[in-house]
Amino acid sequence: MSQLLDYLVENEPGFRKARLPALYSDFRSQRTLNPDGYQANVSAWRRALSRIVRSGLAPSPKGAAPSLLVLNSNEQLLRALETKQYGRPLALGAVMQEALAAKDLIPLSQFLAAKESIYHKPWSVWNLASWTMKQLGVSDYLRSDKLPSGQFVVVANMEDVGKLFGEKNAAVSVRQSRFERTFTKAHFYKTFNDQLVEGKQLSETDMDVLLKFLTRDKEVILYDGATVKIKAPGQEESGTAITMEDASIASLKELLAYLSQETTLLSARVDEFALKAKDAVAKKNRIAALAALKFKKQTELVLEKRFASMAQLQDVAANIEQAADNIQLVRVMESSEQALRSLNAEVGGVERVEKLVDSLREQTATVEEVQTIITEMGDVVVDDAEIDDELAAMESEEKRKIEEAEKAKQEAERARAAALLEKEAEETRKRLEAVGEVPKGQEEKTVAEETRQAENMLSRLSLDERAPGTEGPQPQAAG
Repeated sequence: MSQLLDYLVENEPGFRKARLPALYSDFRSQRTLNPDGYQANVSAWRRALSRIVRSGLAPSPKGAAPSLLVLNSNEQLLRALETKQYGRPLALGAVMQEALAAKDLIPLSQFLAAKESIYHKPWSVWNLASWTMKQLGVSDYLRSDKLPSGQFVVVANMEDVGKLFGEKNAAVSVRQSRFERTFTKAHFYKTFNDQLVEGKQLSETDMDVLLKFLTRDKEVILYDGATVKIKAPGQEESGTAITMEDASIASLKELLAYLSQETTLLSARVDEFALKAKDAVAKKNRIAALAALKFKKQTELVLEKRFASMAQLQDVAANIEQAADNIQLVRVMESSEQALRSLNAEVGGVERVEKLVDSLREQTATVEEVQTIITEMGDVVVDDAEIDDELAAMESEEKRKIEEAEKAKQEAERARAAALLEKEAEETRKRLEAVGEVPKGQEEKTVAEETRQAENMLSRLSLDERAPGTEGPQPQAAG
């Protein structure tokens, strides 16, 4: 197999070895006999063409750098895909025609010259006729399956690179000044040609295609053929075209980049001559040492001038950036003044506000007056004598409840004391029985004594529990 086909077999899922005979065959007849198989083969080849261009392996014109966005369709492409086992891809012309019809491939000259976006699809009479013929199958008979020759932009690759550029600069460009976002075309190419496709560089043709795509179709940059300015997301630009100030900034920035590169090279040469002088002295070669030192001194003088020039240009660049900031500040102040003027106009001036405030105060006073009247209407006159009588009745009822509670408490205490005396008398009797018979007089005397003690206890209990200041008959002591 050819080198290009080996790459496709290893990297493109649709190019399995088992499918290669079908892909290299003339499958154009399947367009009507087996539409699904035909579309599967066409899709596999369209992805394959996109991949080989993106890889940089597609054939390019003699002496030109490999293109990552543009396919060169010619006899050289067929020879690169030709193998001894499968020959040439016989239906590649039909694949190219399908890709052109679907706008997956666009002729390079047509792409660069177009004024409208590639995403704009006007509904014209010709488009209507084409659609009708396609529905009726007439277009299949009118189509030429010959391999088209020329350069064609691979839209999928271009969109991928454009997306990478947008992601790379979306967050950065917000923080960058106008000076940092402006380039000459050459400086833009040197800055970005190796940053958008990992491990590969865009050709000059690729850069022309990308600049056109970013300007016309994505509208993320301004470009006039010589100067490039990246738009800051969310910020309004001073216009839709490159100005003289932008061109001057781009030239200044490119010159600074050139001087920076040159000072780096001159510094390396100074170090190189110094090393040669040391080697010559070590070898006792006085003439070589003097020559090296002389070249070193001359290079140092040139380097000094370059640094001086860079310092002057950096001062100019700083002044330009400051002036650009001042312009932006003035624009913000102008827009703020216009906003305030519009808001003040909506307010209607001081007199209108004063009238509104006076009217608001009057309405507030009216509301308070109405509320006062409503409150007075709701007032109720209360008879104080009725309130006193109700309070006296409540106090009398409370006093009655307290007396009943005291009475119940006293009765409970009497019952408890009687039970206690009965218990003690029973215990005394039991003790006497245990001791033996006692004289009758002594027994009566003991019982009488205990009875007096019990009555005295009850009498004291009644006196102690009586509320202070209460009046009533005193209990009579028995015996």
